[in-house]
Amino acid sequence: VESSRTKMRSAVSVREGQGVVLLCGTPPRAGDLSFAWVFNEYPSFVQEDSRRFVSQETGHLYIAKVEPSDVGNYSCVVTSTATHSPVLGSPTPLVLRTDGVMGEYEPKIEVQFPETLAAAKGSTVKLECFALGNPVPQINWRRTDGLPFPSKIKLRKSNGMIEIPNFQQEDAGLYECITENSRGKNIARGRLTYYAKPHWIQTIKDVEVAVEDTLYWDCRASGKPKPSYRWLKNGEQLAIEGRIQIENGALTISNLNLTDSGRYQCIAENKHGVISSSAELRVVASAPDFSKSPMKKLIQVQIGSTVDFECKPKAFPKAKCSWKKGGEQLHENERYHLIGRSRTADENMKRKGKCTCRFFSRAMILAGITDVIIVHPTRITLAPSNMDVTVGESVVLPCQVQHDPLLDISFTWYFNGTLTDFQRDASHFEKVGGSASGDLMIRNIQLKHSGKYVCMVKTEVDSVASAADLIVRGSPGPPEHVKVDEITDTTAQISWQEGTDNHSPVTTYTIQARTPFSVGWQRATTGEHRSQPRLCGNVSGAMFLSFLSPFSPPVPDVIDGKTFTSTVVDLNPWVEYEFRVVASNKIGGGEPSLPSEKVRTEEAVPEVPPSEVSGGGGSRSELVITWDPVPEELQNGEGFGYVVAFRPSGTTTWIQTVVTSPDTPRYVFRNESILPFSPYEVKVGVYNNKGEGPFSAVTTVFSAEEEPSTAPSGVSATSLSSSAIQVSWTAIPWKMSNGRLLGYEVRYWNNGQKEESSNRVKAAGNETSIKITGLRSNLAYYTAVRAYNSAGAGPFSATVNATTKKPPPSQPPGNVVWNVTDSRVILSWEEVRAMDNESEVTGYKV
Repeated sequence: VESSRTKMRSAVSVREGQGVVLLCGTPPRAGDLSFAWVFNEYPSFVQEDSRRFVSQETGHLYIAKVEPSDVGNYSCVVTSTATHSPVLGSPTPLVLRTDGVMGEYEPKIEVQFPETLAAAKGSTVKLECFALGNPVPQINWRRTDGLPFPSKIKLRKSNGMIEIPNFQQEDAGLYECITENSRGKNIARGRLTYYAKPHWIQTIKDVEVAVEDTLYWDCRASGKPKPSYRWLKNGEQLAIEGRIQIENGALTISNLNLTDSGRYQCIAENKHGVISSSAELRVVASAPDFSKSPMKKLIQVQIGSTVDFECKPKAFPKAKCSWKKGGEQLHENERYHLIGRSRTADENMKRKGKCTCRFFSRAMILAGITDVIIVHPTRITLAPSNMDVTVGESVVLPCQVQHDPLLDISFTWYFNGTLTDFQRDASHFEKVGGSASGDLMIRNIQLKHSGKYVCMVKTEVDSVASAADLIVRGSPGPPEHVKVDEITDTTAQISWQEGTDNHSPVTTYTIQARTPFSVGWQRATTGEHRSQPRLCGNVSGAMFLSFLSPFSPPVPDVIDGKTFTSTVVDLNPWVEYEFRVVASNKIGGGEPSLPSEKVRTEEAVPEVPPSEVSGGGGSRSELVITWDPVPEELQNGEGFGYVVAFRPSGTTTWIQTVVTSPDTPRYVFRNESILPFSPYEVKVGVYNNKGEGPFSAVTTVFSAEEEPSTAPSGVSATSLSSSAIQVSWTAIPWKMSNGRLLGYEVRYWNNGQKEESSNRVKAAGNETSIKITGLRSNLAYYTAVRAYNSAGAGPFSATVNATTKKPPPSQPPGNVVWNVTDSRVILSWEEVRAMDNESEVTGYKV
């Protein structure tokens, strides 16, 4: 920060509660400036609030009511918005007087805006207003006409400044700043006026005008005040005379001559600005010239038709025109209309002829000559006809013509008013029949190809066309607005609206359904309820027939193509369904409709019991009953659970219990009175909030077995190698009434392990020995055996042990030597001696 401090400025002494203004002492302005104040030391800036205000107009610091905390040195910081370099002024000390506190007084406005301020259109206007006072005054703004401020107007710096962006005509007017405290109020007023520099609405452009013609140049601008206009020619004020007139900015020059050529400038101005627009005027004179718009060298025209001859040479001023045929001057009659360009040809004209156009301009004559040939008209001899086809077929639309051999011919086709692009649509459209034929082949026709086809035949002279309508019939479009009108526990009333039939009436509809449990969409069963008689008894004992339709079985229903409602039956209760409808016609089935909204069927008593009811096993005194849980889509309602019933075989009374979880697949009944491996009759039923459903079929389940009570005898252990031992035992006696013996468990541990951390291996029920491998060498292993079944394991046998053998020698034989004789090989090697921790050598392998 550049500092301009040379010395401390004179102290300002005020009483507490008094207002004060500290002057900035702004240096000469070099562009726009912004102001801030430093309190004591840079960069501690004074924070503006309702009590303190820094004016961006004067640069001064205003304190409405001085407080003890304000005592200190104040320095003004001035920043140029052009250079962005701040300058720090000399400090001004602020001290408190000791002769008492200032009493309350009404607001005194120290910062206010001019009585009249002109503001430019689109500019941002900022008005400042700040008052000293005790208590600190509140500041508010208003327009004296009572109109509310628009939302773009912002109040800033605790209402000490009002900001009006994008100033417009409607923002002009008288503004008031009201300052008020408990001792009174004061008001400052000022008027904002609106001005706008001139702005072009219409400017002038370079023009080229023929001699003797009139120039009209309109030059218009907007602005406030309204702009005035003046014209210059070649930088000099344009003199107004008889041919030259100026009215409201518009310049008119009549009967132009070559000396009027030059650069003209229109100037619009008001007191706020000046704008100009310039353009070149070229006044030209030339003889008739056919180079830019020559007459046609040759015109071919049909017998009996009308022909136009265009003859438009460039000429300044405009040329006069006459016509000749051959060497004969043409005059207006019922066959020749001399409008500068047209003629009629008929049977009386020769096959060939010449027409000459002559133009007279002052003393100059030029001519354009056109040859005329009369040709025969083009006719379509085989036109396309209306057709009715099915999607996927291929058709040919013929277009054969007869035409004058002197003329070249071209064929084009239009489909529904659009020119056919044979390259882009090559997969479907092809022109066939050679260059002299316009036949159109449409392959693999689709629904989108329905419409109007036009064959257009063109020559240099004429064009003819023929149209045909093509109807393509296909399978129906999707039905619309599918919804569920009524829903019960097993039925749903479905309605829909017909979609497009694609030119083939719908014959039948099919309804499809989907649930969270189905694999995709499935065809739904539809039908009406056919009543069946049910026998009922009345009071007197006589029998009568009652037709109860809700209990009747469904009759399959084919939904006719003119029917738009149907009942879906055989639904599962309490399941969320979606439905869609597919339309069919004689061509086939169409696209399915959009799905209906999801609906849930009503609840009902469950109808399906669990499957695969079985059981058995478990611990002693247990009856284990298992089943496959009923799928959610068959539970028919909330509160679903199972009723488990069982009884000992041969008894009549069922024991029942309730399982409340629908996902539970088993129930275990525990009781000390249950005999081991006893048969029980078991069945499992279902229920929900609507009531109880059926039971499964009765099945027999055995109670848990009793674990073996004796230990195997004759247990022995034998070392097989350095890593394996063999354990053998005698099978324990077992009766089928005790259940099924599953096998034996052998546990083993070595000399360094504890018995509690032993390893275990199992052998099947009919085996009486097992080989244990993966052991450490030269180590004693202890083993014990016990029998087990589904109820558990019996007691262990007495412990036996075996010591694994030492490992084989680790050293190979050395110094192997071999000698060969006639019929023998003699080998010799050094003897291998086993180490102490190795087993003795018993032989060698060669």
